[in-house]
Amino acid sequence: MIYLIQQKLSIGLLFIMLTFLNLSPIYAQDVVGEPLTKWTPGTLDIHEIATGRGASTFFMLPDGTTMLFDAGEFTETDQAWRIPRYVEPKPNDSRTSSEWMTRYISRILEYGVKKQIDYAMPSHFHWDHMGQATDNSPKSKNGDYVLTGFTMIGEQIPIKTMLDRGWPDYDYLTNPSDRSLINYRTFIDWQVEHNSMKVERFTPGRSDQIVLKYEPQKYSNFSIQNVAANGEVWTGVSTNTRKYFPPLEDLDPSDYPNENISSLALRMSYGSFDYFTGGDIAGIALEGKPDFYDIETPIAQAVGPVEVSVLNHHGYIDSQNAFFVRSLRPQVWIIPVWDSAHPSPMVYKRLLTDFLYPGKRDIFATAMHEANKLVVVGLDQLASDNGHIVVRVSPGGETFHVVVIDNSNEEMTVKSIHGPYTSR
Repeated sequence: MIYLIQQKLSIGLLFIMLTFLNLSPIYAQDVVGEPLTKWTPGTLDIHEIATGRGASTFFMLPDGTTMLFDAGEFTETDQAWRIPRYVEPKPNDSRTSSEWMTRYISRILEYGVKKQIDYAMPSHFHWDHMGQATDNSPKSKNGDYVLTGFTMIGEQIPIKTMLDRGWPDYDYLTNPSDRSLINYRTFIDWQVEHNSMKVERFTPGRSDQIVLKYEPQKYSNFSIQNVAANGEVWTGVSTNTRKYFPPLEDLDPSDYPNENISSLALRMSYGSFDYFTGGDIAGIALEGKPDFYDIETPIAQAVGPVEVSVLNHHGYIDSQNAFFVRSLRPQVWIIPVWDSAHPSPMVYKRLLTDFLYPGKRDIFATAMHEANKLVVVGLDQLASDNGHIVVRVSPGGETFHVVVIDNSNEEMTVKSIHGPYTSR
């Protein structure tokens, strides 16, 4: 106990000294075994929320602007999902994953500028990224929709602007009879009419669609670049894009692009720090599929090296091709896991090999399935295999840390701290 008190005093004195000298502290916030410290202005916090039921990332941007990318949920009441290959729900099944996400986000918002989500977006319209609507989903007290994923979170926390790949007509590569998509659209219509929500189509090539809302002038070195959606990919030059998917009328329906490769992709930059996320895009055209199913390659050409990247398609067999891994070459990979196939053996091998890019890289998983550790060589050597993953980027973006948070309860206890990493 005496040592812990001395450690905390030393950290506090270091922070005060560096602040007085107008220097950025190497790291002076979190302590293993203690709750995660609050977000502070100038810091970029990226929370990969670990529920074992899909992907969800919440952002506290440097001026307090907030953003939610994905809000995955599939239900345990559907017997088809009650099989051993799926990760147990985190922290437990007493609540749905979207309830746990809502509570997590609400806690982080206590430290922000406003208790709202300024931007929210599903990368694509699959349950593990947007929420699954079923007969057992709780009904809204407002509109004629049920609460799951974005609809659950948005029912309790105001969402100011929603971005997606389908608005306004949702007629490109979507299933109009999909119950979860219908539920999501009903939620949006109600929120637009009653809560003044704005809805926009995510537009590749733009860097002015998602912007800092409160003090942008203080953080002119922060930006979010829309990279891809619906097969339209930013070229890396100005706002220019290329439509990578052929016109549907030129394709046999069996070759139509699928939901995964139509995902949104974006690059976030803060000074020298860069971050990439791309939903379930693929980089390997599996047997019988056209070459354009490799959407990773043109995306990687535009994005270039980053510090942190989320694995595409959870690290499934069709993702992280060699060119993508070599081009992005991050110091940190993050795997949002809910299946024992996340990641596949060859994907994991590509992440680690020095042949594709040299240097140290750390890999963090939200909730690694124990079965996969028996199959994938080296998977027991992850930097962390279970917990919420928080990337904390220092003011200005020159350095960052990764803080792993215990996801077995809601105490937000720090399990481990990794870094400092220097942005390149």
